[in-house]
Amino acid sequence: MMRILLQNEEVFLWIKFITVNLKEMAKVKVTQVRSVIRRPGDQKRTMVALGLNGINQSVEHEGTPQILGMVNKIKHLVSVEEVK
Repeated sequence: MMRILLQNEEVFLWIKFITVNLKEMAKVKVTQVRSVIRRPGDQKRTMVALGLNGINQSVEHEGTPQILGMVNKIKHLVSVEEVK
């Protein structure tokens, strides 16, 4: 299992790499690192849709374009790791 911790600035480039270069869907581990208090409602709903309910909670998802788009929307609230 290989884990790569990415900084928020690198998330967009990483998402592009995953969608273009990998033939097989990679798993991504998304961890909430910041609170959703005083955030817009769409960002709160995105966190709930990903299954994140509190700080330091982690979930694993397939690296589909839909999930990667959701992560890109809230990249300032989460950290992302690739899990192989």
